[in-house]
Amino acid sequence: MAVEIRIIQTKRDLKKYVQFPIDLYKDNPWYVPSMRSEEMAVLNPKKNPSFETAEARSWLAYKDGKIAGRITGIYLPKYKEIWGKNQARFGWVDFIDDEEVSRALFDTVEKWAGDIGAESVSGPQGFTDMDPEGMLVEGFEELGTLPMIYNYAYYPEHLGRMGYVKETDWLEFEIRTPESIPEKVRRIQELVLLRKKLHMVDAKRSKDLMPYARGLFNVLSESYKNLYGFMPLSEAQVDSYIKQYIPFADPRFTKIVVDENDRVVAFGVAMPSLSRALQKNRGRLFPFGWIPMLQAMKKPVGVDMYLVAVLPEYQSSGVVSVVMGSITQGAIDAGVESAETSGELEDNAAVQAMWRNYDHRQHKRRRCFIKELK
Repeated sequence: MAVEIRIIQTKRDLKKYVQFPIDLYKDNPWYVPSMRSEEMAVLNPKKNPSFETAEARSWLAYKDGKIAGRITGIYLPKYKEIWGKNQARFGWVDFIDDEEVSRALFDTVEKWAGDIGAESVSGPQGFTDMDPEGMLVEGFEELGTLPMIYNYAYYPEHLGRMGYVKETDWLEFEIRTPESIPEKVRRIQELVLLRKKLHMVDAKRSKDLMPYARGLFNVLSESYKNLYGFMPLSEAQVDSYIKQYIPFADPRFTKIVVDENDRVVAFGVAMPSLSRALQKNRGRLFPFGWIPMLQAMKKPVGVDMYLVAVLPEYQSSGVVSVVMGSITQGAIDAGVESAETSGELEDNAAVQAMWRNYDHRQHKRRRCFIKELK
């Protein structure tokens, strides 16, 4: 039976779209579901301000009357203005191990992209760097994390046969929490703060972080603007992310450095790992899915590193070591066993150098693919 592609038009369609990977990976011990409510919101034009500056379409593939795949196409008009490439993106892609299905999905995205004038298609990527990106190409037998994508090993094989090639890779590391921070390292960190007239924000509760929220996104924009594919955030997007993330930030693992004028110059954000909790509740908070989530947040075994950012003028000053040292101390105090980094561009030697002084291993690699449209 031929593959049928249906565009997502209703809330009911979107629920099926979000449910599909949870069903696809139901017997996979490494897959971690996304939060269903968050994924519904990201792909809803009425809830995600990214749609104000982007075009996007989502589709489901059906075969033999059953859902067999999904994909989203995204076009950011400002991407060409910033990066000089007239490029569309694909994201939120999942499919059964059937080449007829994967080809139908990508043919649909490529045709849509070509019709709106794009010259190439790359991904997996989202609307912004805050969305999941990168297809796993190494580390299929490692536990997934909430902020990153998990996929079967056959995904990149299908893309290769469809003409997609590597555009860039991200690396991920597992960092073991040390028993303590050496006194010498602690003194050096204190000296960096003193010489640069900086200090750490003393946050006890998540609401203590709120006055610095816009400063965090300013530092993020300045420090990431030259990294692969980065797109500046609109005011509406920043407002949305502040509302979505800051109330749930954990001060034990969210560390902010400010100057003498209380301006944010660097920060790091880690969160208790919710991987096992999400596997238990299958991405649902209600009626009882919040219980394993709460337990994981109160007594975390591991943490996931989300972001580390430093203003350009402070990037060679040792401030990043101060941020990491503070997060590490928070992990030691909380009894955390290990941390998992988010994706780090493979050529970002400065970031990867941070792990030299830690017991670490590089255990995952993920890839952004690209295909030129003829």
